[in-house]
Amino acid sequence: MSIIIEKTLGLLKPDTIKFIDEIEEIIKNDGFTILQKRKLQLTSEQLSEFYGEHFGKPFFPDLIAYLRSGPVIAMVLARPQAICQWKDLIGPTRTNDARNMAPNSLRARFGRDDTHNGFHGSDSAASAEREIHFFFPGSIVEPVISGQTAKDYLAKTVNPTLIKGLTHLCKDKPNDPIV
Repeated sequence: MSIIIEKTLGLLKPDTIKFIDEIEEIIKNDGFTILQKRKLQLTSEQLSEFYGEHFGKPFFPDLIAYLRSGPVIAMVLARPQAICQWKDLIGPTRTNDARNMAPNSLRARFGRDDTHNGFHGSDSAASAEREIHFFFPGSIVEPVISGQTAKDYLAKTVNPTLIKGLTHLCKDKPNDPIV
């Protein structure tokens, strides 16, 4: 059986970063690994680019103002089914809905209202890839395969190449190894 480890973006908005230690503990207890993390202050231009699909919507100016009010923490989170599991952990977008439908969710616990809901999560694999690259340029986002599929790949592809290379190195010893 193989397990696919997926990656997603987790974003803590300005009013939740003061709870980072507690939130990180919750994230790890939910089975996530935090692969990368950074704290940064975003400009209006960066926020408009990141939330471009919401441009023109009535809540857009308030969203940008909220996120400009302080630093955010961006994290690359990994685990099986990371995208849907992170969305479940943060809960519904509207804080009151989160309190009613998912009282243990992060938005229910740390969100203040619909604009100040505390967290962002990618909604699809394509969004996760785009959003991770936005905060962590050069990151590799492809899912990681583990279990028997990974072992088969190593046995078929990697191990023969390593054996060939190491054998060649052993046979071709330099005359003067200290140069």
